[in-house]
Amino acid sequence: MKRQLLILTAIGLMAIGTVRLTVPTPAAAQITAPGWERIEGNWNEFAGKAREQWGKLTDDDITVIKGQRQQLLGKIQIRYGIAKEEAERQVADWENRVTR
Repeated sequence: MKRQLLILTAIGLMAIGTVRLTVPTPAAAQITAPGWERIEGNWNEFAGKAREQWGKLTDDDITVIKGQRQQLLGKIQIRYGIAKEEAERQVADWENRVTR
């Protein structure tokens, strides 16, 4: 009963725009994809491909990223001034292309 009341209250608050609910994605789930493990393990190979895709990334950015997906996402967001969701989409598309 309490859970139902809590859910209904949250839905009501979302409807009037005072609360946004998000479901966090566990960090482990974000980087366990086989394609990304390949990128991370061979970052020197994939770094050039990342620079081709995102020309605004600097050599320092590439060094800091070191194959870490979250670092890449953050640097893309900063360099291109885009939202996290858009950066996620771009990285996922790139990952699919380069790991085929």
